Amino acid sequence: MSILKDTIEKLEHRALNPAETIAASIAETGKDAVGCFPIYTPEEIVYAGGFLPVGMWGGKTEIKLADKYLQGFCCSIMRANLELGMRGTYHSLKAVIIPALCDTLKCMCENWKVAVPDIPMIGLVYPQTRWTKASEEYLIAEFKRIRTDLEKVTGTLIHEEKVKQAFSLYEEYRAAMRDFVEVAREYPITIHAKTRHLMIKAGYFMDKAIYTREIKLITEELKKMPKEDFDGIKVVTTGYIGEPVEILDIFTENNMAVVADDIAQESRQYRTVSRESGDVWERMAGRIIDQRGCTFLCEEKKSRGQMLIDMVKATGAKAVVVCMMKFCDPEEFDYPVYKAQLEEAGIPILYLELDQQIESFEQIRTRIQSFAEMVD
Repeated sequence: MSILKDTIEKLEHRALNPAETIAASIAETGKDAVGCFPIYTPEEIVYAGGFLPVGMWGGKTEIKLADKYLQGFCCSIMRANLELGMRGTYHSLKAVIIPALCDTLKCMCENWKVAVPDIPMIGLVYPQTRWTKASEEYLIAEFKRIRTDLEKVTGTLIHEEKVKQAFSLYEEYRAAMRDFVEVAREYPITIHAKTRHLMIKAGYFMDKAIYTREIKLITEELKKMPKEDFDGIKVVTTGYIGEPVEILDIFTENNMAVVADDIAQESRQYRTVSRESGDVWERMAGRIIDQRGCTFLCEEKKSRGQMLIDMVKATGAKAVVVCMMKFCDPEEFDYPVYKAQLEEAGIPILYLELDQQIESFEQIRTRIQSFAEMVD
């Protein structure tokens, strides 16, 4: 139990202290870091170049400088990223990669060049009609261009064999994460809402080889324990990001446990299993093409609602909690569609509008408490 406790506490600390963790990771591995904006940055290419991919998911900070470039109605993750970039917080990054998956991210590609000129920016455009052969060919070409652009700005050659090795490592990481979330749902007391989130988040600031060993250790130690009896409310979360983390403490206060998620920062990163056939570029592209239920990737037949219904049934959850990032247009556009499907299925929904710069949580606490009393 001490091994499990110590490893959990270590990853929690790393997730809560990104700057410290990144500095430690750079020192531990001897690698330079490359920033990866959300949500589907091809980290394998970065890793293959001998760099440390660092997840850039915003954070709690006072916005002063970023207002010159991004309006107040842009999502707080992008505003925080730009603010931190302009302040010099990301000075150790050799480059950043920005996938233009929404209007704000498209603006970020150009704003970054002017606001943070010392850190080279590499843009990435994903195809929307992903089910066509032309889209697959285009996406493969985009990934190869990312490799070329990264080589240019860093002066490092990224060999094909290194890409294969990196993809294999990330496949191991993704399989380990799928195993972890599957096992963790049976231990909602040890792996409560905040701990679950932090265990996943820590991986964005660590070398994936090191992190994967840690998360596998936690999973194996959990499997040695008897499954935990939990008489509270099991929920499925959905949205862009389950932060600020203070809201997850409120979940625990009200005896609520997250047993599965459809969160962009969490399971959407690893839930899609790669194709078994094709070369490394085709398999990398296939993961994006085969991704379903994500609002940032066009899907003519919206499958998110049914996916959430299936997750609720499979996990024994009582409700779905929507973590709606304020001013996230893609997520907001999807909400009425899956809301109607969940209501038709008789599944209760708690809608929480979130912002990383929230100072007071009393209204959210009241909403969560009231919802818990209603559902219980």
